[in-house]
Amino acid sequence: MQRLLGDGGCPWDREQSLNDLKRYVVEEAHEVCDAIDGLGPDAARSVTSPGAVQAGPESEAVRDLREELGDLALQVVFQSEIAAHFGWFTVDDVVAAIVDKLHRRHPHVFGDQKVSGTREVLANWEKIKQAEKRDRGLLDGVPRGLPSLLAAARMGEKASRVGFDWPDPSGPRARVDDELAELDEAIASGDRAAMQHELGDVLFTVVNLARKLGLDADAALGETNRTFRRRFNAVEAQARAAGTTVDACSPETLDAYWNEAKRRERDGA
Repeated sequence: MQRLLGDGGCPWDREQSLNDLKRYVVEEAHEVCDAIDGLGPDAARSVTSPGAVQAGPESEAVRDLREELGDLALQVVFQSEIAAHFGWFTVDDVVAAIVDKLHRRHPHVFGDQKVSGTREVLANWEKIKQAEKRDRGLLDGVPRGLPSLLAAARMGEKASRVGFDWPDPSGPRARVDDELAELDEAIASGDRAAMQHELGDVLFTVVNLARKLGLDADAALGETNRTFRRRFNAVEAQARAAGTTVDACSPETLDAYWNEAKRRERDGA
């Protein structure tokens, strides 16, 4: 990157600003997530999982993940080199800072603090973070540009670490019913602002229910999106096979095509 950004380097690279590169960070992060999804069941394993450490031929999915992580790492190096040009910091400073942070926030590993398990580790992490950044609120660490579903999950996690949470999933589950009732009232009133407000409350509560159940709301919605895409593609294919298009089909025909797509999935077709 020093060569690419230096005199006689790449014209495109030299013209990029930090603002220009923001979208690439997001895109590359999503591509890493897509590569992780491509690992299938392996993506759910941790280093403590049985058989987690094993040698074997590198699969295409593993190669994809390696490549996408490299692309994401490039963004860290690229932006660090721009910052170095301005005299702010270098990529070495970036790495040194995260090493220091990992030491500070893992006193149970690098120090003599004792912890009972993961829950206490997370609680200690938040306490240490708050001590480091006394002028910041607990939720200030959640990026304002984060997609709303992910932001809701992260805010719930952070609040939970300091004890602001339901004791078990029954709390948010009951709250889902309450919020749905309030949404029904808003719909009946015809007040669109009230409807949007109450719909937001429903979604926020559902995300917290997922968190209390140990589920990833974003992953769950992503799976449903993929299912809908797959089945709708099948509906379109059936319409084409019948010599027509989906917009020319009756609701009854589309419903029959949809049910056929579901049946074929169940049968493994």
